[in-house]
Amino acid sequence: MDVIRAARELGKAIQADDRYIALQMAQQRNEEDEELQELIRTFYDLRNQLGAEIQKSDRNEERMKELDAQVKEAYGKIFTNPNMIAYNEARAEFQKVLNYVNQIIQGSADGQDPETIEYEESCGGNCGSCAGCG
Repeated sequence: MDVIRAARELGKAIQADDRYIALQMAQQRNEEDEELQELIRTFYDLRNQLGAEIQKSDRNEERMKELDAQVKEAYGKIFTNPNMIAYNEARAEFQKVLNYVNQIIQGSADGQDPETIEYEESCGGNCGSCAGCG
């Protein structure tokens, strides 16, 4: 079996994994959640308004503070929505699977025995997308 064929088989196995399926279902629930979708639209609209205000040469500081508060409030509502919480949890679980698979692939490419590579959580140093150290 060549390596490309093996990668295709790995892709199929990933898509059959319960954590992948759970993530897809959570994403679908988010898309079907009309309240959540309205919150997301509101967030983007407010964020765009804030960006436009920031770009003005005669920007209104009070309006910027008001928009900033509204953006933060909308963001908070999005991420306390039960469907979004479930999605983020499913995404974090699936990301662990992908990280482990990548560790096995990278370790194998570095000459390690693929059968002995164990999962190690690691920090890439960019906390911007991190759900927290574990």
